Amino acid sequence: MKKDTWKGFEEEQVASISYDDFLKRISSRYRRALMRMKVNPRLKKFVEKVRVIKKSNPKKLIKTHIREAIILPEWLGLSFGVHNGKEFKRVDITLNKIGRRLGEFSHTTGRVAHSGPGVGATRGSKFVPLK
Repeated sequence: MKKDTWKGFEEEQVASISYDDFLKRISSRYRRALMRMKVNPRLKKFVEKVRVIKKSNPKKLIKTHIREAIILPEWLGLSFGVHNGKEFKRVDITLNKIGRRLGEFSHTTGRVAHSGPGVGATRGSKFVPLK
C-alpha cells in the first residue's frame, strides 16, 4: 500500500521539518506571505496562539477568521474552525493540506439547487395549474 507523502516527506518527517526547509519547498507566493508574518501582527499572534493550544489541548477546535493563514507542518493533526462568512467550517489538517491556505478548505459560497418557478414568480407561471 502506498504511503501518503508531502514533497517526498512522510508524515513523521514532515512534523519535524525545520521552518527554513519548509519555506524552500512551498511556492513563492506562500513563501512571501510567510515572510510578511513579521509585518502582520495579527497573523503572528495567531501562530503563537496555535502553538499554545497545541501544547495544552491538541484536540480542541481552534476557531479563526484568518483565512489567509498558511498551514504549517507543525499544525499536522490539529482541527480548525475557519469562518466562511456565516459559520465556522471544520478543517482537519492532514498531510495534503500543508503549505496551502486555511480559507481554501472553507468555501464561502454554497451550491444553489434551483427548482421550478413558484406561483407568481413570473407572468407565465401564473397560469401553471396547481396539483
